[in-house]
Amino acid sequence: MLEYQRLFIKLAMHREVLRFGSFTLKSGRVSPYFFNAGLFRDGMSISALGHCYAEAIQRSGLEYDVIFGPAYKGIPIAIAASMQLNDRFNINKPWCFNRKEAKDHGEGGSLVGSPLEGRRVLILDDVITAGTAIGEVMHILAEQRAKAAGIIVALDRQERGAGELSAIQEVYSKFNVPVYSIIKLDHVTEYLREHGGQDETIKLIHAYQARYGSKDRNDWYADGA
Repeated sequence: MLEYQRLFIKLAMHREVLRFGSFTLKSGRVSPYFFNAGLFRDGMSISALGHCYAEAIQRSGLEYDVIFGPAYKGIPIAIAASMQLNDRFNINKPWCFNRKEAKDHGEGGSLVGSPLEGRRVLILDDVITAGTAIGEVMHILAEQRAKAAGIIVALDRQERGAGELSAIQEVYSKFNVPVYSIIKLDHVTEYLREHGGQDETIKLIHAYQARYGSKDRNDWYADGA
């Protein structure tokens, strides 16, 4: 595990973005952890989050022209990552995001920021829980005659959906777009093991993975770590 991944987990736990306990998910599953990136909601947190995304982007080796953040949680992520790429790596990349509803006045349209037309687009989001949101982004790119260069999310849950594949695996399979993450759930258990005192939590996560973990979860897709 790399230093920026440890930084991400430490920050997520400190801000209670990542919590441990017993949580009933929308799927009805009872999970021993819960992740809510919406709690990265102050200047220090979003700056550090941008740093972690920038590191993941650099390690991915993806070639892209513009960074895209899907509304809503992807918007601050895209802007923060763009700023940190410039500050830390001297890489100045434009950003863009979509509105949920197109404006019919002013500049109009459903996109804000740099044009996407004909460009290679790097998509940043917090997690992929279903392929629906990414499908909407792919539709936007098709309308703009743009191409998805890749997708980077904060956390790969390594958890299957209704079938054998996880939501991330389904996206990769459907759209043939490489997917990277800052961390995977396995990194979380590694971090907890390093810091001690969380044996019961680790045990519960492993039991959850044994029941709901995606098939071949470590070998199928692009991984920057």
